[in-house]
Amino acid sequence: MTRISKDEKMYFYDRFAESFDKKMNMYDTNRRLEIIFDEILTEDIRGKELLDAGSGTGWFSKRAVERGARVTSLDVGENILAQVARKCNTRRVVGSVCEMEFRDSSFDFVVSTEVIEHTPDPRKAVREMHRVLKKDGVLVLTVPNKVWHFSISLANFLRLRPYEGYENWVGWSELRKWLEESGFEILEYRGFHIVPFVLPFTYGALRRIDRFGGSLGSLMLNIAVKARKR
Repeated sequence: MTRISKDEKMYFYDRFAESFDKKMNMYDTNRRLEIIFDEILTEDIRGKELLDAGSGTGWFSKRAVERGARVTSLDVGENILAQVARKCNTRRVVGSVCEMEFRDSSFDFVVSTEVIEHTPDPRKAVREMHRVLKKDGVLVLTVPNKVWHFSISLANFLRLRPYEGYENWVGWSELRKWLEESGFEILEYRGFHIVPFVLPFTYGALRRIDRFGGSLGSLMLNIAVKARKR
């Protein structure tokens, strides 16, 4: 088996940028867009400074622009940010969510979806998001739940996934602890996707069970949180 270096892991998604949209599961992407922008982030974000921390190819930046926010898209390389530019007009910045070169208290909102697990230090990324938010600023974050990490290991072993980046998944209680230690007040904490098999015949059931994300969240594939900087 070929050993992947730390730098290769960090920049894997930038090298993969041009084919990323073709490989991603668009049900999952659209469901996260719906959860973040239709269900959780209900505030009026028009004219507000919003950071898409780990923007990927720009789907979440695009939705924030459509909602009227002044969006900064941050990701690790020029290639992936070029994909953002094809979708929307944002301020695009190359950098890591673990070491953001923004001043303290720069943003009203930070959105980060399925990002921190792809870094070498997810806990540090949470602290950085707290730092760059203004007082009373809002973070909306999603991340895979560590309880299901075995599924990704199995999928990689069977070569069912084309990804070779970091996979530092975070536990249900672990993430809550990190947020509170960093100085966040948790406003909403829930799960979504009861199983990792996000396939067309499961979409209806997945969506129905997502309604129980508060009570079943610790067992679900993904965690969604809304938190305010104290």
